[in-house]
Amino acid sequence: MMSSKGKTNVLFRSYEAFIFDMDGVITQTARMHAQSWKKMFDDFLEKRAGKTEAEPFDISSDYKVYVDGKPRYDGVRSFLQSRGIHLPYGRTHDSPEKETICGLGNRKNLIFLQLIEEKGVDVYSSSVKLINEIKSSDIKVAVISASKNCSAILSAAGIPDLFDVQVDGVVSEEIKLKGKPHPDIFLEAARRLDVSPEKSVVVEDSLAGVKAGKKGGFGWVIGVARNKGDDLSLKEHGADQVVSDLGELMNEKEGSFGERPIDKLPKAMKHLSQISKRMSNKKLAIFLDYDGTLTPIVQRPEDAILSSSMRNTVKDLSHIFPVAVISGRDRKDVKNLVGLDEITYAGSHGFDIKGPELQYEHGQEFLSVLDEAESYLNKKINAIKGSFVERKKYSLAVHFRQVDEGDIPKVKQAVQQAGRKFSRLRMSSGKKVFDIRPQIDWDKGKALLWLLKKMGLDQSHVLPLYIGDDTTDEDAFRVLSSIGIGIVVGDDSRPTSAHFRLNNPQEVKTFFKHLISREKEQRS
Repeated sequence: MMSSKGKTNVLFRSYEAFIFDMDGVITQTARMHAQSWKKMFDDFLEKRAGKTEAEPFDISSDYKVYVDGKPRYDGVRSFLQSRGIHLPYGRTHDSPEKETICGLGNRKNLIFLQLIEEKGVDVYSSSVKLINEIKSSDIKVAVISASKNCSAILSAAGIPDLFDVQVDGVVSEEIKLKGKPHPDIFLEAARRLDVSPEKSVVVEDSLAGVKAGKKGGFGWVIGVARNKGDDLSLKEHGADQVVSDLGELMNEKEGSFGERPIDKLPKAMKHLSQISKRMSNKKLAIFLDYDGTLTPIVQRPEDAILSSSMRNTVKDLSHIFPVAVISGRDRKDVKNLVGLDEITYAGSHGFDIKGPELQYEHGQEFLSVLDEAESYLNKKINAIKGSFVERKKYSLAVHFRQVDEGDIPKVKQAVQQAGRKFSRLRMSSGKKVFDIRPQIDWDKGKALLWLLKKMGLDQSHVLPLYIGDDTTDEDAFRVLSSIGIGIVVGDDSRPTSAHFRLNNPQEVKTFFKHLISREKEQRS
């Protein structure tokens, strides 16, 4: 990666600051923290149980869920509650021998400091190298930590002056910041760097941390999966991108990280050997958009009729691979259009899901406000020729494909007014359409991850593949950026997080036929 700003990759050119968690991202202290927590809790549980054998603290599960990334006393309370144990909070200066939440937290800290003194602090050299590259590109950097030992650890690691801003456990206590998964510590770091969250990147290794980054509205959240199997969990909690080591970011070719223009993507049909290599020894799971993917884009939604040849091809595909359609259309509508009972359908951008052996609905409490917004928008755009409101169960689509160019701003203004009036809803834009959905952290990407889990496909031997054409499909492309394959349908210059492209639905069908033929050859 080149250090001259403007020649670095897309990620570096798009953001003004990087905010790094310390433990497990920069310093190799996460394991020492985990060992300290285990010793403290195991000693406490054994003493409390007496002659009865106590279930020990599990680093592989308890550490990630209850304490990792959280302020020390919050971690103590969270784990004890999981075991049905309630202790008085105590005071922050409680003796490590005192059986209060603060006492146990102080005991853990004492054990941790002893380990630091015995073993020292190692850094991830690739992380430090990346940070220096970022700084040489005139991008600001901050470090955050829930630990009050942050300064001591950075000094022991030999990097006390690496960061422009440091927000740690000491600062959090002084100005009363809420701990992760609240985004306060990241927001404070952004404030001190004098940058907006949406122009900043969060780099985290904990589930609570990536959740906080997403909740804080940061422009990009990178999850660092140091342990095998952590990538899906980090994705589910909000990571836009997951890497096993930050050195992977420096190895990215120009423009290959994050988003690239669609017309600059490699063509899937010319890179079948590369895709086949990714599929080697993997079980493929296929997820599809409908409009613009299985059918061409048309003037009115009701005219997007699936051809019999495409239907038969998707049917043949479903006899070999798990197949699900994730559409902005109403679930019943898209199922009627596809006409196959053997596959799973997720409608309204994933708010309404039903398959042969599963069902899920998300956002029923928003139905009444959607009714009100539908009525409001119909009145607002009634006089704008060519525009109309399409109601789905859990969303609205305001179409303007047939609206005169000069009237499009009026449609947009009406939708923005609706967004201000109905604050429980959010607006996004697609191809000649504005989508209005419940203000919930749920989208096609989240729906895809939910389907993987519920269909028993969240396994390392499964390769998820998503094909879509619209901006709403980007959520799915992002969650698959490191664990699957994203293929966008189109040839324009819009930026995308997909890996490959297909020109049109006809090429999608040809690609399906290739997958079917390849699988049959593999089985013969």
